[in-house]
Amino acid sequence: MKVLFIGGTGNISTASSHLALEKGIDLYHLNRGTNKAGLPGVNTIFGDINKPEELSELQNHTWDVVVNWIAFTPEDIERDIVLFQGKTKQYIFISSASCYQTPLQYPIITESTPLCNNLWDYSQEKIRSEDRLMKAYRETGFPITIVRPSLTYDTVIPIAIGGFREWTTANRIINGEEIIIHGDGTSLWTVTHADDFAKGFVGLLGLTTAIGHAFHITSDEILSWNMIYKIFADALGYEARVVHIASDFICKIEPSFTGTLLADKGESVIFDNSKIKTFVPDFKATIPFSEGIRRTLKWFDENPEHKVVNEDKNQKIERILKAYKSL
Repeated sequence: MKVLFIGGTGNISTASSHLALEKGIDLYHLNRGTNKAGLPGVNTIFGDINKPEELSELQNHTWDVVVNWIAFTPEDIERDIVLFQGKTKQYIFISSASCYQTPLQYPIITESTPLCNNLWDYSQEKIRSEDRLMKAYRETGFPITIVRPSLTYDTVIPIAIGGFREWTTANRIINGEEIIIHGDGTSLWTVTHADDFAKGFVGLLGLTTAIGHAFHITSDEILSWNMIYKIFADALGYEARVVHIASDFICKIEPSFTGTLLADKGESVIFDNSKIKTFVPDFKATIPFSEGIRRTLKWFDENPEHKVVNEDKNQKIERILKAYKSL
């Protein structure tokens, strides 16, 4: 297969790029040239997807699959429909599991769970993008497949506050400072290593029966947030000093946390992966968080420039702790 990744060297997509190459896929990346490293074995087309004048080489190709890892808005989708109508046999849009109904009316999420999240602009834009793609599929046969990752990690730290592309909460744990876990920490969540996600995702590339369908791809390991933070602290080699604070209170003091908490991680979710396992029978997530987070911390140790402590986030955490203790 001849496959184009728009993006392809990010937290989630790098693992999928590596696995696609292992499977013998003729993989291309559309690259603005800002990431000098690239990936060995990948064919690179230089250009910015948002600048048509830079896409002359891209227009000379046809594809079995185009994957846009970085599209966020309906405007991005309109652009891609124009670019790739008649040029690809499958177009995969990377959406988000945060699009699912919030708050949930039923705790087990399938691909038929309603898409409705009015608390986060990010999720609303992804939903509108999905709607536009489904319209294009119904009206013109644009060959879409939608993939909704949940909290997927490799080179990021999958916690709710002070993590992801930050070392802030890791630094607080190491220094013996208090950290915040939202709620009482007993709500349930799933974190998925990018290598596991890649197994399901690469299995969808070129899969004719996946046209017109949406899939989420997650681990089947279900953990409480208390366990996620404990496993994280254990991997760091320290004991976390935890303060449990209600999500509503956190977001009242610091509204910037509303998206990641009230619109996403503030309640329990359980993903039913029956659909991806039916379409990709070989898919099975095999990396527990206790192993995956050690891989991630090893990556941070090898790339210490990414151990970024966000002082603004630190101050927000301290403001929340102070307000909570003053009650």
